[in-house]
Amino acid sequence: MAQQNETTQARLVVDDEFEVAQVNDRLFGSFVEHLGRCVYGGIYEPGHPTADEDGFRQDVIDLVKELGATAIRYPGGNFVSGYRWEDGVGPKESRPRRLDLAWHSTETNEFGLHEMAKWLNKAGGNELMEAVNLGTRGLEEALDLLEYANIPSGTKLSDERRANGAEKPFGITMWCLGNEMDGNWQTGHKTAEEYGMLAASVARGMRSLDPDVELVVCGSSSHAMDTFGTWEETVLQKTYELVDYISCHAYYHPELQEDGSRDMVSFMASGEDMDGFIKDVAAAIDATKARLKSKHEVFISFDEWNVWYLNEEPSKNPEGIGNWPVAPRLLEDVYTTADAVVFGDLLITLLKNADRVHAASLAQLVNVIAPIMTEPGGPAWRQTTFYPFSLTARLAKGGTVLEPKLASGTFDTPRYGEVPAVNSVAVRGADGSVNVFVVNRSLDAPAEFEVKLPAGLETAGIEAQTLHEDDILACNTLDDQNRVTLHDNDTVAFDAASGTVRMTLPPVSWTAVRVK
Repeated sequence: MAQQNETTQARLVVDDEFEVAQVNDRLFGSFVEHLGRCVYGGIYEPGHPTADEDGFRQDVIDLVKELGATAIRYPGGNFVSGYRWEDGVGPKESRPRRLDLAWHSTETNEFGLHEMAKWLNKAGGNELMEAVNLGTRGLEEALDLLEYANIPSGTKLSDERRANGAEKPFGITMWCLGNEMDGNWQTGHKTAEEYGMLAASVARGMRSLDPDVELVVCGSSSHAMDTFGTWEETVLQKTYELVDYISCHAYYHPELQEDGSRDMVSFMASGEDMDGFIKDVAAAIDATKARLKSKHEVFISFDEWNVWYLNEEPSKNPEGIGNWPVAPRLLEDVYTTADAVVFGDLLITLLKNADRVHAASLAQLVNVIAPIMTEPGGPAWRQTTFYPFSLTARLAKGGTVLEPKLASGTFDTPRYGEVPAVNSVAVRGADGSVNVFVVNRSLDAPAEFEVKLPAGLETAGIEAQTLHEDDILACNTLDDQNRVTLHDNDTVAFDAASGTVRMTLPPVSWTAVRVK
């Protein structure tokens, strides 16, 4: 085990013969919830200088396209557990205002299903991943929403959709059966037994109406939940043959220690927990499949993940019986370089598990713990986390994850014990390129990293971009929007005789290497 300040040696062997899985485009999904300024003042701001005829900010649309996000989960999140979908359709002037219990805010319902579908089309034709309310509602309301959204015409609700301006059905394929129902913070929180029975009933009904739906059942909202494991076992036992995915949710931040400092050493290794979470849920899926003697496959939808300082001041809800603001500034974390490196490590972990994780949603898309920030009436800009997501999406979409054969020095962490100092994965691109994503987790030690390329690979050039700053707390703000960006890594060298790429990875850094 190396000391934190000693140079680490790491080597990745890329073997083109050993594949993990194809990269599902849904792995690069995101999340839009009616929370804070994600919708109002984020993607939707009538009167903004860039707003179009629908009130959508064009500057945000341009950044979303650059980000490369695919399937967008909507409308929540905790919000959906008290949401009445029909409030958000029909003439805007007649839509009701409601109190949102999840985030102690007022929901104007000016933005709803039709607006979301139209925005997605303008943002690049992204897929809509719709969540149904299983907190305060159930089977009847889910069937009503499905009929409204997906039946072409000839019924009360499908004709109502057409009258509201959508002649063609929305054709939503992927549906979340509620949100975080294991959590006592959730409106309508249920036990695993209660939720499993309800989810099975709703799944049967939805499949009767539209056999082509893909359904996501709620897994644990954290790896650390007291009910983790038993929740998955109970819910899957009741729903296994009826669903296609079970969800995982995970957020990471550097924990405060007794002396007031943050445990940055453990934070840098957050990918270890995510990897363990995925493997534990996969084991629960396999155990249920074996117990039921089933041939059906259930995959993981990691439909909430990010760095989130959830105990900090920006994450606190408004309080008071008379204080229900519209679109308050909530969960507007400003991300540092260190946050972005951990974020990149989480992306690497998702790719390494692409055989089990077939969908993932970065929570969230704009303003709320997001890669894109906006100012009312002002600019939109990229947070530090924007860069690992956008470059990974561009290089890995349509590709195939190759089995990682990684050797790395290690270091010790208070939370996760001894961990690899370097984490990496290789993806064969759709164009035949080899793309390597690598993170140096060490706080103060560089890493000498080499990649042994597949035998016989003809290289037409090598590009490497690194996200690193000497100040690991550097961030992008309204006043300094480009403080942290990607930089060319000028240490890259290629030994043609051995087919090896070598480079130096600075401490606390994320790097993408493309071998053409």
